[in-house]
Amino acid sequence: MARETTPPDLTITPRDRRFGRDSRTERWWMGGDPIGTALYNALSATFPKGETFFVESVRHFREGANPKLAGEIKAFVTQEVMHSREHVAFNKRAYEAGYDLTPLERQVDVRLDLVRSKPPIASLAATMALEHFTAILAHELLKDPRHLAPADPESAALWRWHAIEEIEHKGVAYDTWLHATRGWPRFKRWKVKAKVMLLVTRNFLVDRTTGTLELLRQDGITGPRAWARLFWFAFVRPGMMRKVLGAWASFFMPRFHPWNHDDRPLIEAEEKRLATSADAAYA
Repeated sequence: MARETTPPDLTITPRDRRFGRDSRTERWWMGGDPIGTALYNALSATFPKGETFFVESVRHFREGANPKLAGEIKAFVTQEVMHSREHVAFNKRAYEAGYDLTPLERQVDVRLDLVRSKPPIASLAATMALEHFTAILAHELLKDPRHLAPADPESAALWRWHAIEEIEHKGVAYDTWLHATRGWPRFKRWKVKAKVMLLVTRNFLVDRTTGTLELLRQDGITGPRAWARLFWFAFVRPGMMRKVLGAWASFFMPRFHPWNHDDRPLIEAEEKRLATSADAAYA
């Protein structure tokens, strides 16, 4: 049954952790695979500026929110600020490994400047759609350990930590959208969010593909070979994009809410795994 609301017993808990500060990250940190490395690096390149944008967009509409949503917005902001900090550090290690992320960061600026030139509700709608994207990717990342199995331990821990918190706060931007559009007719709300999601999806796929191919070019991998290997990684094995297609499509269904699917057990399982790993490290 669709719940159309965030669970009343949900607690959003910022986990202040730092990764990779005392270790060098190999150029192809994804188990020596340039394709996986380039794809995750291209995604990480968007996070510092993107998550600052998310924070701005949600905070703009916090006035008048009920106490529960106001508290969740505050926790969301704290989590996103820490995510941005850790991906700044991660991206710095990519630079140190020899990658130039500048072209990718410039494209982020172009997209965000365009959205910021429109009314604030457009920024919130884009944030709501992108937060659904990050949540379904995070779900798949934790659901199938094979996605990060080849990665070096610190990089894998960073992405898993980020995934935990993306799942945990996946309803905040959506609930803020519902609050901000509470006076809209139901169909208008659906029509706008559907159009925005289609546009965001198009831009996400184009920009992440272009960014990944640029990083592969810096590795000397170009042309049909680069395209074929990227397609195989993204849609076949491990196939992240193929596996999230159903969850992406659910956004357009009547009575959708990010918490229609309660995946907190994934968070609990991952935190137990991390605790076990930490205990083993100190044994």
